[in-house]
Amino acid sequence: MADFKIEKHDDGVAILTWDAEGKSMNVMTREAFGLVEELIDDALSDDAVKGIVITSGKKDFAGGMDLNVLARIREESGDNPAQGLFDFTMEGHRILRKLERAGLDPKTNKGGKPVACAIPGTCAGIGTELALACHRRFMADNPKAKIGLPEILVGLFPGGGGTTRYSRMVGAMAAAPVLLEGRMLDPAKAKGAQLVDEVVPADDLLTRARDWVLSATDADIVKPWDQKGWKMPGGEPYHPAGFMTFVGASAMINGKTKGVYPAAKALLSAIYEGAMVPFDTALKIEARWFVNVLMNPSSSAMIRSLFINKQALEKGANRPDVPDQSVKKIGILGAGMMGAGIAYVSALAGMEVVLIDQKQEAADKGKSYSESILDKGIARKKVTQEKKEQVLGRITATTDYDALKGADLIIEAVFEDMVIKAEVTKAVEAVIDEDCIFATNTSTLPISDLAQTSVRPEQFIGIHFFSPVDKMALVEIIRGQKTGNRAVAKALDYVRQIRKTPIVVNDARFFYANRCIIPYINEGIRLAKRGVEPALVENAAKLLGFPLGPLQLVDETSVDLGVKIAKATKAALGDDYSDEIVDEALFWMEQQGRLGRKAKAGFYDYDENGKRLGLWAGIEENSETLDEQPSLERVQHRLMMVQVLEAVRAFEEGVLTDIREGDVGAILGWGFAPWSGGPFSWLDIIGAQRAVEICDDLEADRGPRFAAPAILRDLAATGETFYGRYGNGQAAQQKAA
Repeated sequence: MADFKIEKHDDGVAILTWDAEGKSMNVMTREAFGLVEELIDDALSDDAVKGIVITSGKKDFAGGMDLNVLARIREESGDNPAQGLFDFTMEGHRILRKLERAGLDPKTNKGGKPVACAIPGTCAGIGTELALACHRRFMADNPKAKIGLPEILVGLFPGGGGTTRYSRMVGAMAAAPVLLEGRMLDPAKAKGAQLVDEVVPADDLLTRARDWVLSATDADIVKPWDQKGWKMPGGEPYHPAGFMTFVGASAMINGKTKGVYPAAKALLSAIYEGAMVPFDTALKIEARWFVNVLMNPSSSAMIRSLFINKQALEKGANRPDVPDQSVKKIGILGAGMMGAGIAYVSALAGMEVVLIDQKQEAADKGKSYSESILDKGIARKKVTQEKKEQVLGRITATTDYDALKGADLIIEAVFEDMVIKAEVTKAVEAVIDEDCIFATNTSTLPISDLAQTSVRPEQFIGIHFFSPVDKMALVEIIRGQKTGNRAVAKALDYVRQIRKTPIVVNDARFFYANRCIIPYINEGIRLAKRGVEPALVENAAKLLGFPLGPLQLVDETSVDLGVKIAKATKAALGDDYSDEIVDEALFWMEQQGRLGRKAKAGFYDYDENGKRLGLWAGIEENSETLDEQPSLERVQHRLMMVQVLEAVRAFEEGVLTDIREGDVGAILGWGFAPWSGGPFSWLDIIGAQRAVEICDDLEADRGPRFAAPAILRDLAATGETFYGRYGNGQAAQQKAA
């Protein structure tokens, strides 16, 4: 079936409807783009057609381009993928330019047919670029709808004409939030940003668009850049005002991206260079920069991890083949910050929630957390009073374990103590149904050990949330030694219901995410303890694209938590424990009462409101002195490799069974250099041979924590990549077998 259909009405308006067959959201394909041109040609050549309205047959307008198309074009183009991608991009420009000109005489700018876009719901990417090529955009006053150009968030920039059109509409500075930050705007804000022209009641959407088409004049359909004397809002690059705009924009981009995100720089270059030439030439410049980004390995890695792999995991790429396990009633044990957050996202997803704590006051406080979030939503006009009442009505705060009867999933989120968790497990299993799945939210304790208390270990699983639950996108699902497939499926289906991204790992100390995060933190502390300037440590991390340096991350998670983890790890590892130098620094900080942000004193200083002021000068009191500081590259290699090697070891040992989960989990879980696509993608970018060279150098200088795993050495010897060998979801142990 065709993704686009046309209906010509007696009033002379042709309705072009986008309704991708078999998909909940419209996405643009090569075939669909070709059909658009055929239908446009048909409407423009038909004398009975006075104008066109483009709309959607779904509740939303479009979700953007199918990025798999770009991968296929690259493959089909053989030895010259850049040319293939450029030709494809220019073909898209040609079609949208034909729509934009709509039959206008090139000399007189007369004789064209008006084209309106009627947008019923969310509109992103190429959908927005299609809308921008139309002469007037109408958007339904839909509180759930958003419109924007979010390509920058997956390592691209709008390459279907959106960059050139929108920057010329509003000027470079005003375009920045939409283009450089990828903001999706609600209808009212979109009108203010000129992404849409009119916001109308949903019932009147098509009527208003048709009325405009029938009343539009030639002057209404000539775009500003096609008129004589047009000047770019805010000034061209060589204009005094425009010069300052582009200087400021360049500084802003480098400040935010630290120079590691190629798409942002390419986007600004396309705007800057395009502003100095005619519109059609500007489109060609945009296409060249777009292809430049597509050919950058960073862009390919980001698209793969943040779009293709993320979508695959959310759709159940690694889900066991068992019947649907959607959750209807969930019990949550512990109404602290984690439990309260889990209760909120569960109730928001439509589940019946029982939130239990030892005291009613604590349970009520946990429920009030949901109320506070909803109240903030109401204040920002994102949530209605009715929605608030519905969500809160689904949460029962109580101390009564009998309220858990009928629940099909339990999530325990009590204090990180084996004894307490064992007591809670026994008490709950005494009242829940036999087929109920029991999950623990522990972040450090082995699932298999905790499951020993359970009478049904095959129904016992780990579901590790990241804090704050309502904001963090990743959920780590941990399969214990005896965990069955139904429990895994239940956990995955639950995560799908709350609209988060899951990864499934096998049981081991610290699982996957914390296994990689803790060495990153420890290496930062070790560097500072050994005399490396704390500012060098922090900025080295940020210049790698990490949102937080390791010392700031300690402050955010709290120093005393680090001390507890260190003590527990040392007790478990005994003589194999090797982080004494880190412990010296952490324990000393705890003794000083500098516990992090919560204490308004940590590796950073804070004001009375908890605002971070700068690194604490007192760090040097407990640090060694170096005659010469290491190079930035040396510090970066240590901070990067110490995490990446743990990810590889986790894969090698079978804790992580899919490198796609390793990459997606790293980016969403702790912000691992998103530009790289994740630890495995980063190793593929630099190459296994280069990675081994760095490891050997660091191991000789800093010890066995930097030893290259056997699997990495093997890839270096064969010249293979992680994705070349394991990119289809194959486990390392399967390959070894």
